[in-house]
Amino acid sequence: MVPAPIPIREAAVAGQFYPGVAGDLDATVRGLLADADATATADGAGAPKAIIAPHAGYIYSGALAARAYARLAPAAETITRVVLLGPCHRVAVRGLALSSAEAFRTPLGDIPL
Repeated sequence: MVPAPIPIREAAVAGQFYPGVAGDLDATVRGLLADADATATADGAGAPKAIIAPHAGYIYSGALAARAYARLAPAAETITRVVLLGPCHRVAVRGLALSSAEAFRTPLGDIPL
């Protein structure tokens, strides 16, 4: 039985793993990407087809995640689909699980799925 969709999945760790206020989060992400930008495409390679990025708190992995995401900048206008895969931290899942939410809430706004 498929559960009924929930309209919005609330942010689970805003204010803990990353800033919970829109302006602070925006400044943090922009800063991390600006610092990553100088080294992100230094090898002259084009945008990757896929990236693997850490998802720990920004103080632990923000700089490395920003370097991965900065590599996508050359293709920003052509990316039409994003697929996110991640672990299930709270319960064991056999196989795959898919959210029934219609959007994810972030401090920067809701992201429709």
